[in-house]
Amino acid sequence: MMFQNTKLKTEGAYILLILTTFFWGITFVVVKDAVNQVDVFVFLAQRFIAASFILLLLWPFLKRRVDWKTLLRGSVLGVMLFGGFALQTLALLYTSASNTAFLTGLNVIFVPLLYAVIFRKAIAAKSLAGAALAFIGLYLLCASGTSWSFNKGDLLGFACSICIAIHIIYTGKYARECDIYWLTTIQLGVIGLMSLLIAYVTGHDALAWYPEIRNALIICVLFATIFAFLVQTGMQQFISPSSTALIFCLEPVFAAICAYFLIDENIGITGLIGAVLILLGMILSEIKLKRR
Repeated sequence: MMFQNTKLKTEGAYILLILTTFFWGITFVVVKDAVNQVDVFVFLAQRFIAASFILLLLWPFLKRRVDWKTLLRGSVLGVMLFGGFALQTLALLYTSASNTAFLTGLNVIFVPLLYAVIFRKAIAAKSLAGAALAFIGLYLLCASGTSWSFNKGDLLGFACSICIAIHIIYTGKYARECDIYWLTTIQLGVIGLMSLLIAYVTGHDALAWYPEIRNALIICVLFATIFAFLVQTGMQQFISPSSTALIFCLEPVFAAICAYFLIDENIGITGLIGAVLILLGMILSEIKLKRR
């Protein structure tokens, strides 16, 4: 019976994380449009402050206690995630939604590599092979098969994938030791406050109302933030960081499909081949090889 319950929890975790990835994928186009209308950090501040505030409204009903360990670890995760979201959102200003999504998806390569370095584990040959295949795909995607044109947006997307990888690794570690509600609420609040600070320093009013981003905020706050991060933090109790990263490689697929149908963004044949190679590299890095 215990085995069946564990199996059901694992299968449920996979399904919920795929749904989370779907929401993240379709919001690439929404966020790209929003940051073309308001400052990047204004949007991030409003998105994450609103999400953390809504979660705090649930506290009187949940009556969850918070300790200093959870507060510290939630803050650490918030700083990591802020780096990822800030870099990703800035990348959308300089490169396409599809490119940003695929580059962010490279975190599935970095998770096993960084996990090996951080926890002093051996790096599997399949992880290195997957990384090599993904970088070939990255060249085709960014250079369009003619010349190297790795622009500032692509570089920001690449850096974002490293931040996301570190966040996934430590979320898997902390989710097994801390309260999920507070771990999620604290990290979202940290992102909101850091974004608010940067917006203020750069001369932007992050507390003003911008009706042109209303719909983007509603979608991102409810589905791509509150639901998504509660699910990610909670479900990483049941599956490994590497498996989580593998599921998240579906994000650029959802993003590319959404970008094609909504804004007619086409990455071309060469770019499509590059994207497929990146996905194959992601899968290769996680596939389990049986020994005879």
